[in-house]
Amino acid sequence: MRVVIQRVEQASVVVSGENVGEIGRGLLVLVGVETADTEEDAIWLASKILSLRIFDDENKIPNLSLLQIDGEILVVSQFTLHALTKKGNRPSYMRAANPEHALKLYNFFSEELQKNLVKPIARGIFGADMKVHLINDGPLTITIDSKNKE
Repeated sequence: MRVVIQRVEQASVVVSGENVGEIGRGLLVLVGVETADTEEDAIWLASKILSLRIFDDENKIPNLSLLQIDGEILVVSQFTLHALTKKGNRPSYMRAANPEHALKLYNFFSEELQKNLVKPIARGIFGADMKVHLINDGPLTITIDSKNKE
């Protein structure tokens, strides 16, 4: 699994003109599922995201995790994170999981995140044409790939 994490002041996702998910201070997590991904990848990734010390403490040093600041999460599926661009100018999505497998792991990943949060997570709608709005805080954007453990 591959994610792009953005620390945000606020974020929302709109589908067909309707706001389907919204958060205040926290993390926008764009998640792409690859064919070879398993529940183990989702568990590792959820744990890593919740433990990342990327929020400022009282000294303006990024020393606190999402859990420590009681932050929120918005999870949005994005198969294009597995785009291959080596050949030509049209990206290939061969490595992206089929929708059935991807939806299963997207849901499992979301549930893993929710297990450790008091506030409900917000989510986009899997497979929908989504408009994501955010105010990136920092900006701070991090990518993590569960296969590389980085």
